[in-house]
Amino acid sequence: MGLLDGKVCLVTGASRGIGAATVKRFAREGAVVYANARTPKNLDDLCIELSEKYNTTVKALYFDVRDETAAKKAVLQIRKETGRLDVLVNNAGVMKDALIGMISKDLMQEMFDINVFGVMNLLQLASKIMMFQKSGSIINLSSIVGLEGIPGKLVYSAAKGAVAAMTKTAAKELASQGIRVNAVAPGMIDTDMLKSVGDEKMKEQIANIRMGRLGTPEEVADAILFLASDLSGYITGEILGVNGSAMV
Repeated sequence: MGLLDGKVCLVTGASRGIGAATVKRFAREGAVVYANARTPKNLDDLCIELSEKYNTTVKALYFDVRDETAAKKAVLQIRKETGRLDVLVNNAGVMKDALIGMISKDLMQEMFDINVFGVMNLLQLASKIMMFQKSGSIINLSSIVGLEGIPGKLVYSAAKGAVAAMTKTAAKELASQGIRVNAVAPGMIDTDMLKSVGDEKMKEQIANIRMGRLGTPEEVADAILFLASDLSGYITGEILGVNGSAMV
């Protein structure tokens, strides 16, 4: 359909799951995509495949979102090579569980460094470029857990709740600059991160989804595409749930 023809996009956490599905969807829609991962060479084959398949440019950027210097260098590279940045998808994240009373300071630090501070830093870096353009779309990945809470995920829910709050505040501050800021809040999605909970817990979670199945990374990517494209040109500050009517 070409919904992103000519748009320059950065997607973090692109080596698997929702991030990889988003890179594929964006390339299919004609975007120039910079795909981020921490591990060097992790995305090289995918970038070549998508560039050839969709006659566009998909390029890997390897950096840890916790590294402010590396993140800044990556964003400046995008500006140098393309002159602009139209879409940022803050997808990189980590989920680790611990019950109240068993949560370590190191766990709290890691979860917030990646899921909150990394998102906030890239939002600021991207918005500086977008301000010059007077246009841009930033999509953050929150979670149904961050909106509704769930036992055993105090730190993760706090981090993803912070992403939702950050999204609403940034949307209000940046609207006058032509920059839209929204979030997607997935429910139970069929990813490696979710599978780590184990088979029994997985069965419990599926039982709590009214649609009776897990969502797919591609379904979340479709929602992200909508928020990245001009189809959502008058939408900002929203948290879009993609959860199959899940009960948490």
